Amino acid sequence: MNLLDELRTHRLLAIVRGPDPAAALSAVLTLAESGVALVEVSLTGADALGTIRRARAALGPDFALGAGTVLSAEDARAAADAGAGFLVTPALAPSLAEGGRLGLPVLAGALTPSEVVQASSGGATAIKLFPAASLGGPDYLGALRDPFPGIAFVPVGGVDADGARRYLDRGAVAVGVGSPLLGDAVRGGDPAALRERAAVFLAAVRA
Repeated sequence: MNLLDELRTHRLLAIVRGPDPAAALSAVLTLAESGVALVEVSLTGADALGTIRRARAALGPDFALGAGTVLSAEDARAAADAGAGFLVTPALAPSLAEGGRLGLPVLAGALTPSEVVQASSGGATAIKLFPAASLGGPDYLGALRDPFPGIAFVPVGGVDADGARRYLDRGAVAVGVGSPLLGDAVRGGDPAALRERAAVFLAAVRA
């Protein structure tokens, strides 16, 4: 898969992380049914690899399903074996180089200009700007875009529907959203409510 093309086309990456594997799987499938075309399952969730494996079986080989919070080379290999089509890191980590060796695109976490350079030089497909809201939000992204106009940024961390639009207007290729989108769905909450939140976020990124 071409992760950069997927990010530019769909502009919303859903981040699924939770304590209940069955609820996490249900959330992934509900998101996909609702039109969310990019989903990351964080390895910090309960039985995340099992969730990825079952979601891949249900959604088929072409769905853009990735693994998040991938830190080590071992994590990267396990995620690939489970069926992840891309990797996401919260920071510069050995998983970036391992993703390259595995032929998987990596959305690499970075915050400072130096980290952006390191991640890009290390082969990152795009930069996960994290934690985005804590360090100035859209204004900080705008400041980073001046010296790095050719780098694809995906802000993550504290992104709500209104913020998503502001980040995109400041040049983000996509936004990554966890709890503001997932809510209680990863703990068995109402799938209908998740579908409603998905519709709100999809409308925001398509505006």
